[in-house]
Amino acid sequence: MSGIRSTRVRAALFTVPLVAIGLLGIAAAPAGAAATATHPVKSLTCRGEGVDPDALVRSRTETVIHAPLRTIWKLQTDVERWPSWQGGITAMKRLDHGPFRKGSAFRWTTPVPPNPTTPATSLEITSTVEQLKRDSCIRWTGPAVAEGLRIDGVHVWNFTRVKGGVRVSTEETHTGAEVEADVPAATEILHQGLEAWLRDLKTTAEATTHNRPH
Repeated sequence: MSGIRSTRVRAALFTVPLVAIGLLGIAAAPAGAAATATHPVKSLTCRGEGVDPDALVRSRTETVIHAPLRTIWKLQTDVERWPSWQGGITAMKRLDHGPFRKGSAFRWTTPVPPNPTTPATSLEITSTVEQLKRDSCIRWTGPAVAEGLRIDGVHVWNFTRVKGGVRVSTEETHTGAEVEADVPAATEILHQGLEAWLRDLKTTAEATTHNRPH
């Protein structure tokens, strides 16, 4: 699921996503930043498992990153370094050791701006990897909690080699009383957060590739 950068909520809770929860105004994503399917016919999966089929709040988006798969995978799975390229993440801690794998867990914090129902606060997200296939897919789940707020998220990532790079696709669902109280607003926040995550991943991966000595 799903961080927030300035006034932009980042859905990254379990990613990531989960993130995003201040029911407030968010900066719109640049046109063409990513192709989006809010209600895809078939959900993304990892080792046969997908997002919550009953969740009311859900979004899916994707982009092509012009960088090697190994670079993208390293950025995404080296979670302790997320704060170095995702400005909305203020703290991160791996809760296990060794290679990133099924069962890996990590706890991270992102700020939540004030909104009509809650004051400014910090959202603490605990994500656990439920399924993983190296260089192919990741699925993590977990709660995001703050004072007066709890969101349960499921986040799936797919990585597919295409001509000139890698298509990164991501889908996330959120459940919880606070987000279900205003599904359209919560869905838009989640969508903007997922696109923000992909923009940062694309920018960082492509810059890393461009700056690598030949």
